This record gives sequence, C-alpha cells and structure tokens, in this order.
Amino acid sequence: MRIARYISLLVLSALYIPAYGASFDNKAPDEQMISALEQRAAQAQPREQCFLYAQLVHEMIEFSAQQYAAGEADKASGWLKKAQEFTHKLHGALAVNDKKLKDAQILLRHTAFRLTELLHSGNSEDQELVQETLAQLNQAQNEAMLQVFKK
Repeated sequence: MRIARYISLLVLSALYIPAYGASFDNKAPDEQMISALEQRAAQAQPREQCFLYAQLVHEMIEFSAQQYAAGEADKASGWLKKAQEFTHKLHGALAVNDKKLKDAQILLRHTAFRLTELLHSGNSEDQELVQETLAQLNQAQNEAMLQVFKK
C-alpha cells in the first residue's frame, strides 16, 4: 500500500514537472541577476536557502548553456564550476526543514534535465565537467526528494 502511494506520487510529480519547470525559463539569466540571487541566498534565513540555492544553480546552468551556445566555452565552464560550489551549499541546506522543499526538488529535476540536454549537445572537451556537475545535481535532487517523502 505504501509503495503504491509513493509510485502514484512519483507519477503525479512527473506529470507536474513539465508545466511547473517551463515557468523557470521565461527570462534569460544574466550575470547581474545571478549576482543578486547569490547575495539574496547568502543573506536568507536557513529555511529559505535550499530553494534559493536551487534557483541559483538553475540560473547558473541556464547562463552556462547560453555561453556554450554563444561559443564562449571558457566562460561556460567557469559557470558550471560555480554551480558545483553552490550545489555543495545546497546539500548543507537540505538538512534544514525548508518551507519550499518540494519546489526546490522540482526545480532541481528541471535543472538536471537542462544539464542533460547540455551534455548531449555540448563540447567534447567539457563533457567530463558537465557529467560531474550533473552527477552532483542528481544527488542533490535525490536527497531533496527523500526529504520531501520524510515529511
């Protein structure tokens, strides 16, 4: 019975992700927006940091994808490395009972999807960095999902 409930929850969340995730890509991120979000996340209450870090990582991945598309692989890989740093901070913020934990989990799932797209269309020289970032992001997303199920 319990497994059936989890499976139905996963199916419903899988159907919900495309509609919810599409709203995150409405604006093209830029360096100023990322900087402002970084400051906001650093100054936020611990209960709000998980979602803000997830949002920050998402924006960094989107900006990195733009840099790759523009042919600026060095800048793009720099943003991926920075996203990895904030993914580590996100892991620490998951331990706190975040009020937007489900939203953060959905955003992380969407971000992982975008990073997978980048992996399949990216430069061969940065494949290892993209794969490493994706692995860290997937781990954070899985931990967030486990935290959601614990509630």
